[in-house]
Amino acid sequence: MDWALFSSSFWPIVRGGLTGTIPLALASFAIGLVLALGIALMRLSTHPVVSWLGRAYVSLIRGTPLLVQLFVVFYGMPSIGIVINPWPSAIIAFSLNVGGYAAEVIRAAILSVPTGQWEAAYTIGMPRVTTLRRIVLPQAARVSVPPLSNTFISLVKDTSLASLILVTEAFREAQNIAAFSNEFMLLYLEAALVYWLICTVLSFGQTRIERRLERYV
Repeated sequence: MDWALFSSSFWPIVRGGLTGTIPLALASFAIGLVLALGIALMRLSTHPVVSWLGRAYVSLIRGTPLLVQLFVVFYGMPSIGIVINPWPSAIIAFSLNVGGYAAEVIRAAILSVPTGQWEAAYTIGMPRVTTLRRIVLPQAARVSVPPLSNTFISLVKDTSLASLILVTEAFREAQNIAAFSNEFMLLYLEAALVYWLICTVLSFGQTRIERRLERYV
């Protein structure tokens, strides 16, 4: 193993993770959560058309590969006159993907709240929207933390696909260095190490959050 190359390339790959991978994952996850909440509420709607649209969206996202979704946004949209730069394309694709998966998590979390909570709120004259915002969603948020944290960790790893549309992140940095040094195995293993370190830190944070939330159970 070329330890000199390993040590000299480690920081550029880490920097790619800090300036590319993590911001991309955070932005996509934040937008995806907002979208997921809307889709989850559509799935729970009593209106058949609205509910069907929510189910159709989830089915489309979960039934197609993330790589295909990414290529549709970046390479497919220009064919209909819509050109989007690499970074926005990646954020759009990842956000749409997160929205499809997280919607089912949020929907299940909302359904896990006992119906007695709704009935108690209605008894004191609280409107449905207020009940959802002030009583149901806070309880559902606690339940949804573990699966949503896993979704975020998976998203961090999935951001490596953005290198295929020229987004500079950890794996793209490793590819660039490998192209000059021809040490593909070493650089790809180093990129894997960086992703593992990031996910390990996130997993530790997830555990801490879950323990804090358990105090209120």
